[in-house]
Amino acid sequence: MLDFRYRVTDPEKAKALFDRREKPYLIDQATGAKFIVPGPPKVGPLRTSNPPQTDRTYFILFANPGRYVKQGNKVTVVIGDFRAEDLTVN
Repeated sequence: MLDFRYRVTDPEKAKALFDRREKPYLIDQATGAKFIVPGPPKVGPLRTSNPPQTDRTYFILFANPGRYVKQGNKVTVVIGDFRAEDLTVN
């Protein structure tokens, strides 16, 4: 799994990131491979979808089968129109 964490500073602007209809995914920039958020039947998608609050940290877990994405890789996280590019995996 890849753990993407982010802090909300403006809940109004962050609302789109919490929309359950949006399906976030992560792109490995070197290969273009896409990784989705798993949705186990009993738990549902492994992401926060409650209304955002100021100065709180939230998470999204992306599948990483076979540990394809490794430490040091550059990735992009996409949630609807939002894109966080050139993130380095730690």
